Amino acid sequence: MMLVPGGRDRGYCRAASHNLILHVLINTNHSCVAAANYFCNQTMRQLSGFSFPFLFALTIIGYVSAENERSTYIIHMDKSHMPKVFTGPHHWYSSTVDSIKTASPATSDGHQSPARVLYTYDNAVHGFSAVLSKDEMETVKKSPGFLSAYGDKQVTVDTSHTFEFLSLNPVTGLWPASNYGKDVIIGVIDSGVWPESKSYHDEGMTAVPSKWKGTCEAGQEFNSSLCNLKLIGARYFNKGVIAANPNVTISMNSARDTRGHGTHTSSIAAGNYVAEASYFGYATGTARGVAPKARLAIYKATWDEGQYASDVIAGIDAAVLDGVDVLSISLGLRFSTPLYEDPVAVASFGAMEKGVFVSASAGNIGYATGRVRNSRISNGTPWVTTVGAGSVDRWFSGTLTLGNGLTITGWSMLPARAIVKNVELYYNESMSPCESTELFDSLNTGPRIVICENKQQTEVSSDMGSIANSAARSVAAAIFESHWPLTDDYYFESRDFPFPGVIISSKDMKSVIEYAKLGFTSRASISFQETRVGTTRAPAVASYTSRGPSRSYPGILKPDIMAPGTLVLASWSPVQFATTLRGILLASDFNILSGSSRAAAHVAGVAAMLKGVHPGWSPAAIRSAMMTTANPLDSTRNPIPDNAYNGAVASPIAMGAGQIDPNRALDPGLVYDAAPHDYANILCSINYTASQIMTITRSKGYNCSNPSSDLNYPSFIALYNIGEVGRFVQKFERTLTNVGRGGGTYKANVTAPEGTTVTVSPKTLVFGKINDKKTYSLTLNYRGLDNRLSISGSIVWVEEKGKHTVRSPIVVALKYELH
Repeated sequence: MMLVPGGRDRGYCRAASHNLILHVLINTNHSCVAAANYFCNQTMRQLSGFSFPFLFALTIIGYVSAENERSTYIIHMDKSHMPKVFTGPHHWYSSTVDSIKTASPATSDGHQSPARVLYTYDNAVHGFSAVLSKDEMETVKKSPGFLSAYGDKQVTVDTSHTFEFLSLNPVTGLWPASNYGKDVIIGVIDSGVWPESKSYHDEGMTAVPSKWKGTCEAGQEFNSSLCNLKLIGARYFNKGVIAANPNVTISMNSARDTRGHGTHTSSIAAGNYVAEASYFGYATGTARGVAPKARLAIYKATWDEGQYASDVIAGIDAAVLDGVDVLSISLGLRFSTPLYEDPVAVASFGAMEKGVFVSASAGNIGYATGRVRNSRISNGTPWVTTVGAGSVDRWFSGTLTLGNGLTITGWSMLPARAIVKNVELYYNESMSPCESTELFDSLNTGPRIVICENKQQTEVSSDMGSIANSAARSVAAAIFESHWPLTDDYYFESRDFPFPGVIISSKDMKSVIEYAKLGFTSRASISFQETRVGTTRAPAVASYTSRGPSRSYPGILKPDIMAPGTLVLASWSPVQFATTLRGILLASDFNILSGSSRAAAHVAGVAAMLKGVHPGWSPAAIRSAMMTTANPLDSTRNPIPDNAYNGAVASPIAMGAGQIDPNRALDPGLVYDAAPHDYANILCSINYTASQIMTITRSKGYNCSNPSSDLNYPSFIALYNIGEVGRFVQKFERTLTNVGRGGGTYKANVTAPEGTTVTVSPKTLVFGKINDKKTYSLTLNYRGLDNRLSISGSIVWVEEKGKHTVRSPIVVALKYELH
């Protein structure tokens, strides 16, 4: 199916196939030219293969090629072996490949696929990516300076209120202290940017910082003039995609975002102010990013035609060279792999080493039908900040009013101002699940509101889709039943609502059915497009967010922290539909989506502002400030619940230290700092070879004279294996640095995990001045947990006669093996 442009400015584009599908452009104030050109070059692939971005942080999976064909390899090199005859790394790597070329194997169409270098990496990574045969790769392994190599890996894609929910305000706290992130540069590795979005206007922005070395790269439907004082850079990387698919045609060969994911995440991190933003009438207000005066640099490395790690590494490498201060990365491995074979882990080490704070999504495989399974957290890398997703206290609703006066508030995100007023109710117990077309065929005497019970406790979306796809004009609306709490994101992480209706609780459904049984006298009305704030308990850990411990390195508690990720309003690409309504594809300049990608973007914005206030803080110090001031309580002052476990108390393996509190992170009192050599000591402690370690560190300056698995981290985790019995002892040593004004005395307040004993020595730390350091030990005596996933407690250093409390979670957890 080809999409044919049907008009400009506030018009529509028409799709021609076996059936006609309208793609409506709603609330767009920009030209439709870019959108129309994009539509005309797309096929039905966009619909049949579309991965809905609210569900996913970007996930990397393996790329496999045929035995007799060339593949793309990512190759790590020891730069110290470069002969002096070469002018630079690119010259060296290209000469290495040129010197080992064999006869090019013929492809299926008879053409030759030459060996060639795709990218040279020299900032976050030392090495290159190249298209090679297996024999050529074996020859490269014998070259001087070779460290390691692995095949390229394919990747696929993983507001107006959240700033209020995080207590950011213009009077006190982090916003005014940082001047809203002024002049800090956030780099976003994602699917690009829609530069015409109002979130990227530069009104009120000052001159671009002199440290910026990046560029605005021109490309298809993207002129360099589209960058400005807010959007200061845009680059794109697709050599890996093209190498993997030599006959591919890139539909949008530029940094322009045709998927929407990159536009959404970047505007969350640092979008400028946009008045009267909304999603089809929901969440109406002034949208803004977490750090609205920070600069944005976009690195498009994921494409409709495929996504590969070689392109992602190139984006990270370029961002470090360009001079970004913070990186927001929604990428992670679906399958566990050692750190030295994880391209994002390797590249982020180089970024961290150069002082760049890296915020990365935890992933979105935390739930399965029937609730939760043991998920594999993404980005459980010691030197990045791993972010889990939580809910906010905003609710989108529809109000059901029965003819007897009973009013019920339910969930609805119908994208229209539908009129459902004084309509007859219809209830048929034998067909109430609304799965049978017989129900709709029987309604031929006028419009009805059908009642859809959920006796099998299945997902509401299946019944909703059945009605939306039916041709029954007699069905005016529907009432759906949820067996889960209406505040639970089990259903509502997906905000698609393709049919007029409202979801209500099982308790309320009983009242509706009793009234409906009165017969023709039972009538009802439904109103839509209602947004309620502060009416729900929040935050809660999202059921979809991935949980720890990390399989790549389980010795550090991951995720680190939780931030808003569920139903977040932010800018969107108008060429990607935002939702559907009775088969019609609807577009919007703003979209409400869910996922840990959104949470990571929030943390990137907070990190940018902390960097602005404390330019001398390391990435580890910034992470520590966030973690030790995070809030483990929700809006009711009770422990944060977990939606994946029916609202039970959330574990740190799901939420880390708790919900981020930006204003408290501004002044944490004490921090747990760490330098690059501390992370190298971890690598030495886990029996990596010298080449594997150097693949990550890129330097022989890190030796293994002091290997240690006990990183100076703001959390503690002890692991046990299934079936282990008896008691175990693990000792940790930590050093705290005073970053508060003047000195202070802190005393330890310990809450031991159930069935454990925690000993702290010394129990009092006295700091005389700023940058004073004090060391303490924490000894954990614990036992196996009868196959329970985890138990938790905490240590809080409380300042005497002061305002600072420095909290760290303590966890005993089931160990996952790396596989």
